Amino acid sequence: MAQAKGKAKAVKPVKETPLMAQYNRVKAQHPDALLLFRVGDFYETFGSDAVTAAKVLNIVLTARKNGAAAEIELAGFPHHALENYLPKLVRAGHRVAVC
Repeated sequence: MAQAKGKAKAVKPVKETPLMAQYNRVKAQHPDALLLFRVGDFYETFGSDAVTAAKVLNIVLTARKNGAAAEIELAGFPHHALENYLPKLVRAGHRVAVC
């Protein structure tokens, strides 16, 4: 709860987008893996997975809206590049889940 001049004020939770809700369900099933999540013609990673993927793969780290006002880190690459990027993540010691 946020405090405003000594009074407790309820903080409205941010509603997840359907995409992020699905991603979070899959990520909860594989918390120890870096999750590559297929979105259209891209594999995308979010949050700490995105930070890691951007660093290991030398790809751009950006952000996406995760509901009304929240943003989450995002890094992704075209689906046809999976055969190039997946081995790099594995060689760097990461367990990877592809969805």
